[in-house]
Amino acid sequence: MGVQERERKMYRPLRRAGLEVIPDAVPDGTVPCVWGYRREDIVGGFSHPYETPRLVERLNRDWYDLAVSSGLLDHRREFLVQLPQVTRTHGAALRDMHWGRRAAPTGWTRVRLLERWDIMGRGAASAFLGIRAGHPGFGMMAVDSSVYISCSTGEIGVDVIAVRHPDRSENVLRELEWYARWDDRYADREMQQRIAVWLAGRAPRAVGTSGRDTP
Repeated sequence: MGVQERERKMYRPLRRAGLEVIPDAVPDGTVPCVWGYRREDIVGGFSHPYETPRLVERLNRDWYDLAVSSGLLDHRREFLVQLPQVTRTHGAALRDMHWGRRAAPTGWTRVRLLERWDIMGRGAASAFLGIRAGHPGFGMMAVDSSVYISCSTGEIGVDVIAVRHPDRSENVLRELEWYARWDDRYADREMQQRIAVWLAGRAPRAVGTSGRDTP
């Protein structure tokens, strides 16, 4: 997909939702994806059923509070968002998952939150951060990888969670190591390669004299 097509089909709708794309600005060494976290990794979040009054407004307010309190936004209000590497919608990706088909490859894109934004309304309706307004679905991460925020649209409502330091989580690392070795026709070979390269490039953590990892 060319730059102009991506600008027209993806970047412009995101900008209308208040996210300015900053191309080619993802820090080197960023974990390719975040999977496999567990309860002990979660440091915050919220859930709202679809019948919540003024749902989009409530979701936006709580997302921003979580983004600020967890450190998702840096001093320039920038962060990373997981986007398809082709102009494939969130809804299409969900259908692929449901039918067991291989989904389109995804990757991190750096964005800046503008003064006027509507992540859970226009963002979700853009088809890249959800299915429609009030039905969002996305993955976001701080530029320094200190926190990951996941938003999913379930059967009865919207669930948002924050994971602290996903690139250090033993649960996440275990899942990525497994996926990098997964021999299945539905596996994303490009993502497997990216994960393998990232795992190989991780600096080993220092180990103290007690044999326990030092922070």
